Amino acid sequence: MNELICMVVFGPMAAAILSYMIGRSGKSARSRFADIVTGLTFALSVCLFLLTMSADTGATTDLLASSGKKSLVEIPYICGMGLHFTTDGFRALYAAVASFMWFMSTLFSKEYFAHYRNRNRYYLFLLLTLGATEGVFLSADFYTTFIFFEIMSLTSYVWVAQDEKPASLRAAATYLAVAVIGGLVMLMGLFLLYDVTGTLFFDDLTGTYLAYGLLSSQSADSTQLMIAGLCLLFGFGAKAGAFPLHIWLPKAHPVAPAPASALLSGILTKAGMYGILILTAYIFFGSAAWGSLILLLGVCTMVVGAVLALFSVDLKRTLACSSVSQIGFILVGVGMSGLLTANRVTLGYRTADDLTAVRGSLLHMVNHSLIKLVLFMAAGVIFMNVHKLNLNDIRGFGRRKPLLNYIFLMGAFGIGGIPLWNGYISKTLIHESIVAYTEQLLATSAFLSGTALYLNPDVMKAVEWLFLISGGLTVAYMTKLYVAVFVEKNADAAVQQQFDALNGRYMNRVSAAALTLSATLLPLMGFLPHIVMDRIADAGQGFMQTLPAANAAEKTAYFSFENLKGAAISLAIGVFVYLVIVRLWMIKDGRYVNRWYRYFDLEDYVYRPILLGALPFVCGLLCRVCDSFVDTVIVVLRKTLYRDSKLPQELPEGTPLTHMAACIASAVQRIGNRTWRRKRPKTTDYDHRFAMSHEEWSENTAMISRSMSFGLLLFCVGLLVTVGYLFVMDIF
Repeated sequence: MNELICMVVFGPMAAAILSYMIGRSGKSARSRFADIVTGLTFALSVCLFLLTMSADTGATTDLLASSGKKSLVEIPYICGMGLHFTTDGFRALYAAVASFMWFMSTLFSKEYFAHYRNRNRYYLFLLLTLGATEGVFLSADFYTTFIFFEIMSLTSYVWVAQDEKPASLRAAATYLAVAVIGGLVMLMGLFLLYDVTGTLFFDDLTGTYLAYGLLSSQSADSTQLMIAGLCLLFGFGAKAGAFPLHIWLPKAHPVAPAPASALLSGILTKAGMYGILILTAYIFFGSAAWGSLILLLGVCTMVVGAVLALFSVDLKRTLACSSVSQIGFILVGVGMSGLLTANRVTLGYRTADDLTAVRGSLLHMVNHSLIKLVLFMAAGVIFMNVHKLNLNDIRGFGRRKPLLNYIFLMGAFGIGGIPLWNGYISKTLIHESIVAYTEQLLATSAFLSGTALYLNPDVMKAVEWLFLISGGLTVAYMTKLYVAVFVEKNADAAVQQQFDALNGRYMNRVSAAALTLSATLLPLMGFLPHIVMDRIADAGQGFMQTLPAANAAEKTAYFSFENLKGAAISLAIGVFVYLVIVRLWMIKDGRYVNRWYRYFDLEDYVYRPILLGALPFVCGLLCRVCDSFVDTVIVVLRKTLYRDSKLPQELPEGTPLTHMAACIASAVQRIGNRTWRRKRPKTTDYDHRFAMSHEEWSENTAMISRSMSFGLLLFCVGLLVTVGYLFVMDIF
């Protein structure tokens, strides 16, 4: 299994170099080679998943004790601390999901990039990012996660900037800025975490919060631990697209190629979620405060993303904002798992409901990855035929295209939480966890103290309604997209005729097979929830440090009246929002209108003015003040306590010494003119002559000093190089 992990992580990265060399001589051969590499990586990932599940020994029974490092692969001396990889059900599962998405996207990329420039560069970074992403999901410690996380951020930057247009480069700059700032803050968190715990291995960090926060009186360590957790949350949340660090998603997805957008939304955001899961399930296991923080971030992200998607009139921007909202749904599930775990630890609750949040959040991660693969590739089919994304321009493209209609509809039903589709299963579990936690609060008197927000059942009722409303907004904006593309006709009849003439010729067979296979998985997972979805949840459940309950999955009645009622409420809200807001307000004179107020753009009107305007000005002003402070003090002292004595007169040129010598020479000259030079007197201006001689001597001295200083500097550089060479040779 060790060799299998190395092949999954480093195989695509090595193949990336080879693909670039092949692409220099043959484009078709390069594309086929990339298909083979991603397909082989998927096959190896499936084998890794099957081997992992067959060797799985179950979750630990002591959640407060460290289970020890389970690293299967250790590569020492890399970046000082070495690289460590491990595998379990969840890691192996997401390695397989990621490789499957890469395989489908690579198959679709050949047709999509048929008329693109710099395709060789795209395939190079496509495979490099695949290896880096697999490295993140299979990492055994934060250090390995951080290294591959940063590699993944750098290589995926090229996807966003692929077109090299001004909009693409600006969005890529935003993406890179968020990634770099998030990475630096994450690194600070790693330093603080290592200083407190002395380790960065996930298994060794299990129960750290309980050890330092509850069982220890070292308040300074618990405070530092919380600060470290917040720094890590900032870095992982930036990649996941959590509010308020979501700004790169709506900007990057519309300009990135559709296959890259599918991976950015479906997988790279889950790399950020992977880190948040580690923080919640390992370091802050049993912390109600941490769970409530994640819940708050999740609710804000869920609502903000849904509202942004509703108001968008750009196809890929709508899907990007939808990704923000769905990340919020996952964060809500993670937050609920933290709160339910805290109740289990502190209040003694231990029921099958504890597993609903864990299983729901893990399943929604998988569901969202597969759904966005389908939706973004469908958007790519539209773009590669129309080369536009505005709903008014692509209106009516999907008419008389039943296959594309089916593909998009499967994704829309899945993300909308329609019963019998996969998204409904995961959203139902998350909704059940909210209801279960509220009932637990109502069953105790702890909330009567009113000392903590997370112990207030009224707040949880509000969270439940925001969850249902966000689900309704999802139905509304997906209905908007579907009606615009597949039901309505284009305002220009000639354009609509061109769209209709493309029937059967808008994508090739390979692309059609990749999209159809990906879309068919969504209803298959929803139609057979106990056979497919529950087994996926079982595979990832141990990763979240939860104890399996007997027959917990079979007891979940996905299609009970209560669960169907929640889905029906969201559907009713979605229909109402679509009919009232979209049809009556967002459509004017037969055209979709962007009603979003532009001053609500956080990047353009908050982050950029602060980071690129106010902050450099304040820092520059502060630096100038500090730089001139010493000079100001000296001037004040010289004007007051150490006032300079006044000179009787200032010499026009020269120095007092040259002036004294000139006075002596002039006196001798006057005596000579009156005695032995009476016939030929001299009138030499010794003041000017000696002053010029002094100036020439000063310049020559300065030139010699500079030459000697430069020579000494070169001598020092050569000496350092020689010593360094001898030191290296001595080591090796």
